[in-house]
Amino acid sequence: MGRALSALWADTAPEATPYAPLDGDATVDVAVVGAGFTGLWTAHYLAEADPSLRIAVLEAETVGFGASGRNGGWCSALFPASLGALARMSDPEAALAQHAAMRQTVDEVGAVAAAEGLDVDYAKGGTISLVRNRAQLVRAREDVAQARRWGLGPDQLDLLDEDRARAMLDGSGTLAGLYTPDCAALHPLRLARGLAAAASRRGVHIHEHSRATRIGPGRVETPAGTVHAGTVVRATEAFTAGLPGERRTLAPVYSLVIATEPLPAETWERIGLARRETFADHRHLVIYGQRTADDRLVFGGRGAPYHLGSRMQPGFEHEPRVFAQLRSTLVDLLPVLRDARFTHAWGGAVGVPRDWCASVGLDRDTRIGWAGGYVGDGVGTTNLAGRTLRDLVLDRDTELTRLPWVGHRSRRWEPEPLRWLGINAGLHAITWADREERLTRRPSLIARAVRPLVGS
Repeated sequence: MGRALSALWADTAPEATPYAPLDGDATVDVAVVGAGFTGLWTAHYLAEADPSLRIAVLEAETVGFGASGRNGGWCSALFPASLGALARMSDPEAALAQHAAMRQTVDEVGAVAAAEGLDVDYAKGGTISLVRNRAQLVRAREDVAQARRWGLGPDQLDLLDEDRARAMLDGSGTLAGLYTPDCAALHPLRLARGLAAAASRRGVHIHEHSRATRIGPGRVETPAGTVHAGTVVRATEAFTAGLPGERRTLAPVYSLVIATEPLPAETWERIGLARRETFADHRHLVIYGQRTADDRLVFGGRGAPYHLGSRMQPGFEHEPRVFAQLRSTLVDLLPVLRDARFTHAWGGAVGVPRDWCASVGLDRDTRIGWAGGYVGDGVGTTNLAGRTLRDLVLDRDTELTRLPWVGHRSRRWEPEPLRWLGINAGLHAITWADREERLTRRPSLIARAVRPLVGS
């Protein structure tokens, strides 16, 4: 793939609209660095709220080049920090407000896509997480009990028995399943390109191949010129580590994805996912999948190593060992796919803050805004970030600007090689935790030890 976008999404999206690079100095009201979901949602909502604003979006590569164009297509209400962690940052009521805002975000993305005429293959079927061993069942029951303690009913999280779970997704070894309606499957690259087109129609100037080399108060420097702005928004997610002074802000951790050829109707009758539910299982190591609008199965997960010094290179997107593990995991989950042809394999980096809590904010003194640290839950969270940044930039005091993630500052990652040792040790520990549970059939002691390190 080289520096290409995700092959599957690029192969199944309309031809990209090119945007001219920055050519010389410019002066705007708002300069947004990054044409992924965060930057595009921010530009969209700002231009919609105040058409008089002069807005420029600067992108080092092309629209949707990073995680926005490479992910598994889950637009979910998942937030990387737990309700308990959010409550400790603020209070229980604020944590629940954040949860409610994330739920509403799933519908907001669909509503904007419909209003703007964006063909993004949006289907809100929810998410099922299969429970496939006794240890997972113990943890799933605790998850539901915890949800009930927060006042969340079965309409938000429900534990399905084996028959109901298998009717939704007939995975091997299924004992039960956790289901939430708060997720939609979509085509992420179509969404990114559609948002760029919608913003451009509203007068936003998008400049591709215009890498920001330095961000400071009132200015963004690029090799082609400097953009002077009243407000600057950093929306660079995993690429943040490449900016001066930001090496330890977010750790870029790779997530890899595979996809099958379009599967015949008889195969889907055996698998399920009739409403295009997104799916996972209840293991510790993250996996995720969806049924696409053209009847492929897209499946991804963690497992690729973190690279010393927060390095990001095209070669890191291709880990044959991890691709093979993903295929083996998927076939174990859905044996009917044993002879299916896998046509695409790709990867990209997600941004991980030290406390695993995403954040959004605006420094009133410097007028530099930011959002990120989504830990792979960004398709929905970026929309909430864009609406929140709109209100912050326009100096509005709203329910969104009072949510607990607003203004949150994660502590910086440790210097190398401690960062490399810690992240990769954590990855191996989570892998061993799943093996431990398969052997003991009890919730993992290893996972319990690691939990404080991942913001739970």
